[in-house]
Amino acid sequence: MNRPHTFHIPVMGTGYSIDTPVKVSKYGISSVISLVDDLLIEQMRKHYCELFGYPYTPIDETDIDHRAKRITEYLNLIDHIVQKELTDLKNSPFETDSEITKYFTLLPDGSPLRNLYGEMLKTSDTARKTNLQKQLRDSIQSGSIDVNIMTKLDKANYDKGGQELSAEYADAMAALRGYAQSTLHSAIVFSAGFNRRLYTYVENFKDFYADTKGFIKKEIIVKVSDYRSAVIQGKFFAKKGLWVSEFRIESGLNCGGHVFPAAGELMGPILEEFKTKKQEFVSALHDMYNQALTLKDRMPFAKPHPVRITAQGGIGTAKEDNFLRKHYEIDSTGWGSPFLLVPEVTNVDKETLSKITNAKEEDYYVSEVSPMGVPFNNIRDSASDVEQARRALEGYPGSVCFKGHLALNTEFTKRAICAASRLYQKLKLEYLARLNLDPVALKKACEEVMKKSCVCNDLGEATVIKNHLEHANRKLFPAICPGPNLAYFSKVVSLQEMADHIYGRINLLRPGHRPHMFLKELKLNIDFLRVEVQKALPKPTAKQIEYFVEFRRNLVEGIEYYKKLFPRMTEETEEFRAKMLEELQELRSKLDELISTYTEAFTNSAATTA
Repeated sequence: MNRPHTFHIPVMGTGYSIDTPVKVSKYGISSVISLVDDLLIEQMRKHYCELFGYPYTPIDETDIDHRAKRITEYLNLIDHIVQKELTDLKNSPFETDSEITKYFTLLPDGSPLRNLYGEMLKTSDTARKTNLQKQLRDSIQSGSIDVNIMTKLDKANYDKGGQELSAEYADAMAALRGYAQSTLHSAIVFSAGFNRRLYTYVENFKDFYADTKGFIKKEIIVKVSDYRSAVIQGKFFAKKGLWVSEFRIESGLNCGGHVFPAAGELMGPILEEFKTKKQEFVSALHDMYNQALTLKDRMPFAKPHPVRITAQGGIGTAKEDNFLRKHYEIDSTGWGSPFLLVPEVTNVDKETLSKITNAKEEDYYVSEVSPMGVPFNNIRDSASDVEQARRALEGYPGSVCFKGHLALNTEFTKRAICAASRLYQKLKLEYLARLNLDPVALKKACEEVMKKSCVCNDLGEATVIKNHLEHANRKLFPAICPGPNLAYFSKVVSLQEMADHIYGRINLLRPGHRPHMFLKELKLNIDFLRVEVQKALPKPTAKQIEYFVEFRRNLVEGIEYYKKLFPRMTEETEEFRAKMLEELQELRSKLDELISTYTEAFTNSAATTA
């Protein structure tokens, strides 16, 4: 299926894109809803029922399957609203500022529909204009209402009596079931790694299987950071008779939310590998897929179903976007963090919106605030972090854990609790106090414990504030997790303006130099390696040394790849290409300096260990 737009809006936090499809799907733009926070989902369902005048019946937590049911009902509601708004849009007049006019003016220049729209505007023949308008109305299609599950967030749940419920009621399992039972024809994005139990559960739902004509009502998208991961996960699904319709490649570090560094593997070489190996990869998946279908008494297919390759993470200009799509032959690009500056598309409260509008490059950093123990993109002095620091300073660190989606730690309790919770931090600090550490070491260890923030709740607080979902007298402290690319955007804009920027019709970047996305990612990787090396000193383990050596090797190979690639990037000016090569050499020197600085320490440590 040809999609109207060449970009999509990825999932952002638990709440920033939770209702984005309502705002953009009618214009043919695909976007992704997070399925982490079912309480926020339920609040948003109530909000939209009231907004559109639909009846609302609460789904209470006393219902053993409340999580899945909340998700199903919310997605059905969003599906219904989008279809209604799409019908209204199709029936609107071709007038200035009408919805149907907005649909076509958002489209990329040169697309068949945009050209047809231009032809309609120019013709003075009444009969021809009417005929062209009918063609245009008939061609309108909505953007996909996709959903996202972080596969690592699959904590067990319990009944009223404290007994652990069976596996299908775990967080990710219930979220999958909630989506599978919805009316949506769209895709589910699996992110944050391989979850064997969850992937096996997909087999239970008929909408994920192709019908006899090859139609798949609910498609599978796997978000990956390298080719190897795509092979492993794609084959796992294929062996179950399930087809992965898209591999969504995301930069390990140059992205929003949690980051998953790919040991120094860079986006350019990764995309090159997908481009080079796609045909043989799809062919191998097709063979496994047909074998599995035969074993399940299902009809095999003579040809593979379509496989989309998409990319996201740090894209900031139309030239970068065009290069990715043309050179690497990818099907779509993901633009996430810049849309945080588009109030009509995402949920950002006024205070946070002001903060990200004025933030500079140095204000964006990779933090350790996530209780998952995974690096987390952050902005300095977010309301969440300031409140977390205040509580720690006043002697009552940690958060009240009333959602518990990150309750994954069993260090002190039989039932898992969250590392950002008040209970965990109390127990951990008491344990550290008993270790008789020297004051400096104790202070550092305690600070590591107390820096964890309640991101599963705080990432949804901006949505609560903006949509007035609560009327209780409690202060809210939003967290936000933008990618570092947002530093180069500096003002609040409309959806039309952001689309115009993506398609090269206007420029929204702040004045000054912005490094190419590939160079920014390279710098982020070198900085990340430096921090990891410093944390491992003075005695890195053999495993850490092996990791550092692999990381360095991948970076060096990536730099050599870019040396050959940059001169061929004709989308950029000759002056900019020269600047890119200069910056590339500077980064190579920084990498060499980093390795030189710590080589002796590594050698001594390795010798001592041996």
